[in-house]
Amino acid sequence: MTLTHPAGLTLSPSVSARLPVVLAPMAGITNIAFRRLCRSYGPDGLYVSEMITSRALVERNVKTMKLIAFDPAESPRSLQLYGVDPTVIAAAVRLVVEEDRADHIDLNFGCPVPKVTRRGGGAALPWRIELFADIVTAAVRAAAGAVPVTVKMRMGIDADHLTYREAALRAQDAGVAYVALHARTAADFYGGQAHWAAIADLVQRLDIPVLGNGDIWEADDALRMMSETGCAGVVVGRGCLGRPWLFADLQAAFDGRPERARPNLAEVARTMRRHAELLAEWAGEEHGLPDFRKHVAWYLKGFAVGGDLRAALASVSTLMELDDLLGTLELDQAFPESVVGLPRGRTTSARPVALPDGWLTASRQERAIPQGAEMADSGG
Repeated sequence: MTLTHPAGLTLSPSVSARLPVVLAPMAGITNIAFRRLCRSYGPDGLYVSEMITSRALVERNVKTMKLIAFDPAESPRSLQLYGVDPTVIAAAVRLVVEEDRADHIDLNFGCPVPKVTRRGGGAALPWRIELFADIVTAAVRAAAGAVPVTVKMRMGIDADHLTYREAALRAQDAGVAYVALHARTAADFYGGQAHWAAIADLVQRLDIPVLGNGDIWEADDALRMMSETGCAGVVVGRGCLGRPWLFADLQAAFDGRPERARPNLAEVARTMRRHAELLAEWAGEEHGLPDFRKHVAWYLKGFAVGGDLRAALASVSTLMELDDLLGTLELDQAFPESVVGLPRGRTTSARPVALPDGWLTASRQERAIPQGAEMADSGG
């Protein structure tokens, strides 16, 4: 497939990436260890932190301050903030700028998780369009040109309550560097097929770059999305779960090279060990190995590994225990071609969106902060 779009992303004179590829912020996933692992395969994109709650940052919550750490080799440093109060968001952005905590700030308006939307946050918030505009404007003004601000959003609450067009235009007016659209509604959750036509629609409406997100399972999907929609770049989320080498494939694809990684189980086991090691280095074995457990099923997807061994690997507590278990795998297995191009991670189907009482019947111009929407902690 031939790519006719220019490669690279430029967010500001000092913040750019050679490839138009962004690691999507994923709660409980895109910590410093996972970002380091992904960057080792494809160093030329943007790798965004997991969602950081603005109030927790302003209050210097211990867990949150650990989550905003970056490896010295990470450049640019991309931080995603969640917030529903323009004043708190502005304070968080000023802290990041004044203490040189990041080079790029992304704002989360795409989270569809019920604990977030039932408070009026995440993908629910753009329905209150004036409050949305106030938050984005406050963030951009607080950044004062020192770091670029971007926005990630979904299409809306559901097919009857779409917000992406108006919200994207408001974000552009506020001065963001780009808008990333996950081409699903909150009601779609992580199921069905992403509506790439909405990305193309937004490209036609905005003067700033639009990045596309949704159903990029292989590198060729990224090329196809950019060709079909005209978007300026892609945001990769679930497609890299258990497959951090996808970023090597993306680098090859954008460089016009045909090779694609198909690691055998021995190579996958080495990657698993490296991931666990990085987590232990960052959080200690006591916390890092339990964090690693969620990744086991993703790494082993499609390989012939018995249920008892899978369960044991998903219960490891030490690197030594992991080494012993990895040594019992049938390591000469070829990469399972049957899983190429298939969804990874959560594939939960459409569901009603949990919203605050009266959220859809009250005025969209309401600027009041949703009660209880501010969260005092960060991470998954």
